[in-house]
Amino acid sequence: MATFDDTIVALSSGRPPAAVAVVRSSGPHAFAAAERIAGDLPPPRQASLRRLIDPADGALIDEALVLRFDAPHSATGENIVEYQCHGGRATVDALISMLRREPGVRLAEPGEFTRRALANGRIDLTEAEGLADLLVAETELQRRSAAARAGGALRRRLDEWRERLLELAARAEVAIDYTDEHDEGIEQDLRPEIAQLAAQMAGLIDAPRVEPLRDGIRAVIAGPPNAGKSSLINALAQTERAIVTPISGTTRDVIEVPLAIGGLPFVLVDTAGLRDTDDAVEAIGVARAHQENRAADILLWLGSEYDAPSRPGLILLHAKADLGGVASARALAVSTVTMQGVDELIKRLVVEAKSLLPQLDQIALDRRQHDLLAGANEALGRAANLRDHVLIAEELRTAREAIDRISGRAGVEELLEALFARFCLGK
Repeated sequence: MATFDDTIVALSSGRPPAAVAVVRSSGPHAFAAAERIAGDLPPPRQASLRRLIDPADGALIDEALVLRFDAPHSATGENIVEYQCHGGRATVDALISMLRREPGVRLAEPGEFTRRALANGRIDLTEAEGLADLLVAETELQRRSAAARAGGALRRRLDEWRERLLELAARAEVAIDYTDEHDEGIEQDLRPEIAQLAAQMAGLIDAPRVEPLRDGIRAVIAGPPNAGKSSLINALAQTERAIVTPISGTTRDVIEVPLAIGGLPFVLVDTAGLRDTDDAVEAIGVARAHQENRAADILLWLGSEYDAPSRPGLILLHAKADLGGVASARALAVSTVTMQGVDELIKRLVVEAKSLLPQLDQIALDRRQHDLLAGANEALGRAANLRDHVLIAEELRTAREAIDRISGRAGVEELLEALFARFCLGK
């Protein structure tokens, strides 16, 4: 368990004004500071009303509910005191200023409470990452996925695999130390079990990742100039987000419109019309359009079917259907004037998106976790095809180190600053 010499304090509820504000302090001086301000503390985990008195002049700051949480049975693993006071800005500022005057107490950095919880083993890195996503979740699916990871679903799976790897490694070491003509059975036992563990990992590796859920499914609208791309963006967003004119090449840059469709997170992307051009500015827009087309999760194509890229997630559209024209049998006819086909398009988008998103309560990996677990799985794949116990043990060690990096047991210091910068001040 980590040891911190200082105590941190911050507002942990929403910004004032509010009916109630929660101010939290954590660290070795939390109890002493609270006793100077609120008198005798209540028993652990029991709320009690206290008068908060400024030790400097005896002035009453507020009457508040005070709770104490004793280490290590607290959110951070340290002594914690929470003050549930009135939520006026002046009251909150006075309480925090008073606490900061106490010896060894300072204002917390963003995410520092969670960082101490990580350092003290109350959570692992996957739970901290899930909590970061939970704080910014905007849809129910985002909330449930982040809550599963913040609640330790991935941690428990990794702990199970780590224990299995340790057991297999121990058996491999025994085989190294006592190899003789009677040890063939040990070798034959290890490889099928290693292959079985690799198959379990592969199931999670192949599952939909968390980025489309966290950042939104990127639905890119593409095609030639003046095909109705911007009009379609506005129809789907139900607001005028993109400029629409009869002039070809109006859109010259990428326009992103985040929104929820059917309760799922999307980012609609309007792009420049695809054509050869001598206009330097438009050429930049066309190049960016090609980049977006390649990166799209779903590509809505408004041009000729014969010019459409061959790729997964392609939806062919016959735009401006109200003007007639010959449509491909595979294309969905849509009109932003009559709204023909728009509801059907929305249904198609939702169906495509669900195939790219994790199911409710399904564990989902982010890119860092995915790549590390894929590395562990590759090591197990190599081990399952080896006969030399020394080499098998080495591959098992490689796999275990990758698991440890996912959970934060090893080699993650460079990630922590970026991760906790996503947190608010009192979390």
